[in-house]
Amino acid sequence: MTKKTVICGAAGRDFHDFLVLYRDDPEVQVIAFTAAQIPYITGRRLPPALAGPRYPDGIPIVDESELEALIVRHGVTQVVFAYSDVREEHVMALAARVVAAGADLVLPGARTMITSDKPVLAVGAVRTGCGKSQTTRYLLELLEARGVAAVVLRHPMPYDRDLGAQAVQRFASEADLVSARCTIEEREEYEPYVERGHVVYAGVDYRAILAQAEAEADVILWDGGNNDLPLVRPDLYLVLTDPHRPGDLARYWPSRAQVALADVVLIAKTRSAAPAAVESERRAVAALAPGAQVIAVDSRLELVGAEDASLRGRYVVVVEDGPTTTHGGMRYGAATLLAERAGAVIVDPRPSFVGALAETLESYPLLGALVPAVGYSEAQRQDLARTIGAVDAEIIVSGTPIDLARVAPDPRGRPILRVRYDLEELPGEERLSAIVDRFLREQGVRG
Repeated sequence: MTKKTVICGAAGRDFHDFLVLYRDDPEVQVIAFTAAQIPYITGRRLPPALAGPRYPDGIPIVDESELEALIVRHGVTQVVFAYSDVREEHVMALAARVVAAGADLVLPGARTMITSDKPVLAVGAVRTGCGKSQTTRYLLELLEARGVAAVVLRHPMPYDRDLGAQAVQRFASEADLVSARCTIEEREEYEPYVERGHVVYAGVDYRAILAQAEAEADVILWDGGNNDLPLVRPDLYLVLTDPHRPGDLARYWPSRAQVALADVVLIAKTRSAAPAAVESERRAVAALAPGAQVIAVDSRLELVGAEDASLRGRYVVVVEDGPTTTHGGMRYGAATLLAERAGAVIVDPRPSFVGALAETLESYPLLGALVPAVGYSEAQRQDLARTIGAVDAEIIVSGTPIDLARVAPDPRGRPILRVRYDLEELPGEERLSAIVDRFLREQGVRG
């Protein structure tokens, strides 16, 4: 008898786990995917071209609220949990729902990682918003300075309704981003690489993605999403922890596993964090991963095309990375920190939220005095622009890594100043260049 299965996901790891573990397994029948975290995901189907010949009609994606009904209606015996950056209590609460409905909860781990023919340098984190992408960009520059061809694989974000068209995505230009109809959230991950002339891959089918990337790279760089485990098996794994959210590495799934798997743990943003919080993170890492190397790093903030002094005394509204400040739980971001450093007066925009932004505030009532750059749909993108336009401020300071003026221009034509943030190494800590050099020697890679 086949194990009737439901996969709980958020349009990312769920599809990967299906393709790697269950697609061709005759003993497993996947009834449905359920969706959480990301809006506008329900109602889609994983198409037959990806689902395979055992699923000629594809596989439906329904809201997670329907989980118990699916279990009872179809006699489901196992539920696979396949998303991340949720409290451990959330996972156990869902497990209770599953068990009470008559099924078992499964938490797939390292067996979902696919193996590359090329050396893999991977970056993960214990929460979303720790600084994975800036770290990956920094490592990419170190590799390129050594003449090593590297390509970035980004954690999946297939948010368009046509999942078949997103099986393999390669982004190397602004035209690629436009052609793929990337959401703001996707752009936040892909655009910073493209702007600097780098190539980034993403999509649904990571076996096919990896095979294509290997054809143009000496080294694969994995840029993780949320606090999820890598989909590709790393040869060297760097994991970031955030002293601005001390202790979260022991509260969120799968953060403990991330730290335990790490070869190197980077304590991020240390100069802007409380020293006691930095030391607390060091102790927590030592308890979970006593063999990992621990390095403190920082983020260098820069106001692009302007001096900090230009903000002194000015009334500004700050726009921050959406996922970091919503389900990531951060009440501030790079734009907030720079505006405060520059002596600006930050206007609380929350009374001006409209449409989808007002709904976001209802979902995340602890949101800070900022505008989260949410834009999973055209309607949300328009509501973001309308919200920015409704805030009574002189200047917009954007901490999202994309060119906000391109996708959500201010209706009132006020200047939008970008905050750029890049990884900065600190005196007295081992240099990441030494770690990269050691990795290249051990992997036999020459530039």
